[in-house]
Amino acid sequence: MTLVRFLDSAGRIDREVEAAEGINLLDLAQANGQKLEGACEGAMACSTCHVILDAADVGRFAPPSEEEDDLLDFAAHVTRTSRLACQLAVPAGDPLDVTIPPGAYNLDR
Repeated sequence: MTLVRFLDSAGRIDREVEAAEGINLLDLAQANGQKLEGACEGAMACSTCHVILDAADVGRFAPPSEEEDDLLDFAAHVTRTSRLACQLAVPAGDPLDVTIPPGAYNLDR
């Protein structure tokens, strides 16, 4: 199990959850009340699941594909550690810090 800390845009912890290794980060976020829409349901057709990883956690994931990198061009508040949550599986090990960027929303919630 990995502790995943969802942070708001000010860096405050909004929620901490234990997650099994390999679970999709978008699914985990949505199941735990985070404001990520994921409009394309992981089909890599939008950027509504944009998250910002802590710099220390970036290396725990494979680099983004060219397609993911291109989609991030459409997301607001992108940083050098931005990723699409639908493309990330929770890694094993140390706690994972995931910031929900300002302006994130989910029309279903």
